[in-house]
Amino acid sequence: MTTAAHAHSIGEVVVDVVYRPPVVRPAPSELSKEQSAARLELLQRKRARDAAEEAEFILRFAELCPDEEDPPPDHPGAKKTYWRAAAEFAGVSEFFVAELALVLNVGRGTAGFRARRAFCWRDQLPATFAALKRGEIDERRAQELFVVLEHTRPALARRVEAVLLPEACELSVTKLGDRARELLLELDAAEAEARRREVQAAADVFVQPKGDGMATVGCDLPVEEAAEIESLIDEAAKLAKADGDPRPIRQIRAEIFSLLLRYPGALAGARANLLITTTLESLEGTSTAPAQVNGYAITPAGLVTLLRRVGALGLTTPEGGTVTFGITDDDGRLLATLSAADLDRLVRRGVGADPPPATDGYTPTRVQREFVRTRDRTCRMPNCGQRTGWADHDHVLPHAAGGVTTCTNLCCLCRTDHRLKTFAKGWLFRMEPDGTLHVTTPSGVTRTNRPWAMRRRPPPDDDPPPF
Repeated sequence: MTTAAHAHSIGEVVVDVVYRPPVVRPAPSELSKEQSAARLELLQRKRARDAAEEAEFILRFAELCPDEEDPPPDHPGAKKTYWRAAAEFAGVSEFFVAELALVLNVGRGTAGFRARRAFCWRDQLPATFAALKRGEIDERRAQELFVVLEHTRPALARRVEAVLLPEACELSVTKLGDRARELLLELDAAEAEARRREVQAAADVFVQPKGDGMATVGCDLPVEEAAEIESLIDEAAKLAKADGDPRPIRQIRAEIFSLLLRYPGALAGARANLLITTTLESLEGTSTAPAQVNGYAITPAGLVTLLRRVGALGLTTPEGGTVTFGITDDDGRLLATLSAADLDRLVRRGVGADPPPATDGYTPTRVQREFVRTRDRTCRMPNCGQRTGWADHDHVLPHAAGGVTTCTNLCCLCRTDHRLKTFAKGWLFRMEPDGTLHVTTPSGVTRTNRPWAMRRRPPPDDDPPPF
């Protein structure tokens, strides 16, 4: 490779300028199988080094977010001692993870996970961290060691690390995790039991949408309880299969699981509340646009089936509930929220589709809350998906600073993000008249969140008929 060097004198400073021609790599289509394999291995090592570098920057970012300006214990808005935070780091601001989430443009849970991983690699698994920096262990295996050893004393974690690290790349990710858990039980059974109780205390039920109108319902349980449930469902499915049910046993198991949880006798006195969002075209069968049930996508056919089940196919108001219609313009901007009677007046007389008026008071009116809840659907903090049932109606420009109580100055924020906006230093929230919210972090990163109906508008057709 040809290089050319030139020396330039600037005052008393001599600067050497070295020119190196750019490296031109062959396209993947030009490589042999062996060369492709070598490049894939190189990319794996690079990905490992990138993960280590990201962790180092996260650790540095944490250093630059001290807890000095967090609300002190005797100050309004101070964090309660009984709150369970997603991630806590000594000396680091409690709002650090929220800011990291916007910088990385991920959810707060993902940001907290990456931060905990970085701290664990540095403090409890230093040999793993060093190997990751050299590209000698891949990110997935280093992460598995973090998942298993995160809550372990540093000394014990390093004992497990010393045994497993030399053979880590020879084990599958699953076997590596299993072997780490076995070593923990072998080296310190008492601590393993304490960790199990800690994890059990933090257990919860979760729902994860999978797409295509399906979702996964799960719960964090002790292994023995989970195994018992699986066995119970499996035995019941086998009995159904023996009685002549022709479906694959996996389908029978799924139905039994659902029936056990939804059986009315087990939930006496409880009532489910569903927020169903759709278009008239979908109900008429002239549109394939998906509807939503409590924020989860559902196909038009699935919606019709659901409405038949609850007796609401004619859009009648269910006993003890309400039916609300949201009226939007062609760009998805919410114009008004109407009851069935309001919609009838609008159709007959062409009046009534106006946003709720402002109020002089601090507390939003009922119609304002309904409008904002319908427009926002979830907490408006970018990457936060908390539903509006758990959200506050916040003044974007604070009421104490002259902000008016109007729908163009109100948005839904979950309690965590509302508290951050109120007490964390250096954050900027700005909302446009159409409800688009811009959030800027103290580090200068701005993320934008648009109202639900505006996000789902299709892009303009660049080649309209007649093509």
